Amino acid sequence: MDLSILLILVQDGVINGAIYALLALSLVLVFTVTRVIFIPQGEFVSFGALTLAFLERGQAPGTLWLLVGLGVAAAIFELMGARRQLTPRLVARILAVDMALPIAISALTLWLAPQKLGVVVQVLLALAIITPIGAYLYRVAYQPLAGASVLVLLIASIGVHLALTGLGLVFFGAEGSRTDGFSSAMFDMGQLMVSGQSLWIVGITLGLVGALAAFFELTLLGKALRATAVNRLGARLVGIAPALSGAIAFTLAAFLGALSGVLVSPITTIYYDTGFIVGLKGFVAAIIAGLASYPLAGAAAIVVGIIEALSSYWASAFKEVIVFLVIIPVLLWRSWRAPVIEEEE
Repeated sequence: MDLSILLILVQDGVINGAIYALLALSLVLVFTVTRVIFIPQGEFVSFGALTLAFLERGQAPGTLWLLVGLGVAAAIFELMGARRQLTPRLVARILAVDMALPIAISALTLWLAPQKLGVVVQVLLALAIITPIGAYLYRVAYQPLAGASVLVLLIASIGVHLALTGLGLVFFGAEGSRTDGFSSAMFDMGQLMVSGQSLWIVGITLGLVGALAAFFELTLLGKALRATAVNRLGARLVGIAPALSGAIAFTLAAFLGALSGVLVSPITTIYYDTGFIVGLKGFVAAIIAGLASYPLAGAAAIVVGIIEALSSYWASAFKEVIVFLVIIPVLLWRSWRAPVIEEEE
């Protein structure tokens, strides 16, 4: 391996690692706030990419039906849960957020999709379709189990993952798709050629990391999420609603997942089940960070991306195995350092 090949592999690793970093941050956010190991995170990657692919072809994506269906289900859950405290204002708010919003997004998409208005409008539409699904999914599948154990929440996540994977096959079919890149430019940097799309991926990832840091440090909602992550009971005692924190966390996770799919779809073919493997690599980075540290999760994701790129050169047939094996020494190290807790008889 000469220097030029090494630089190419490192570049590929950093680009893939940037995507994994967004997913790892999402997984850490959801787990710290709700204790949910969000296995379906990868489905949002596939849904975001394939929704954009359909919009580029001038077709309405099947995810519109998912958006409206989950919105209606969330509205029913909200009305049933608050049936003893219902007021006209509360009913209007629930109907506006859970029913009017999905219908408005669907109507706008059905109107704009055949017009093929360009990549910016199509990306915004794809994000607008996928992002609210996170909040509705939390209300329907996870909020009723908020007081359950982590194991029960994990089982629920597996069920949601299987359901979304099946729906992805129904919505998009078995064939993969690619989308148009944000840029076709190429930049010569000595022994390395860097594509404009790669710079978009890295730049947007860095921008989002900075925006998330500012959100958690400077905004009231961000501070509420941090408080819920540190101490759920304490946050509830000072008036922070765990349900609202969970909905915000899932909304951010859906946005980051969909954006990851939009960013990666121009450089790789995305199938209805591709997101699961991509999400697992983000999960490896999140586990390395102990599902607790955002900076460590981002750094670990870059390392995972570089390991994957180097493995694809030395042992391409086993690159996935090598990436997932990274988690074993981390788990062993954490188990050795963890305090011993004796089970009660």
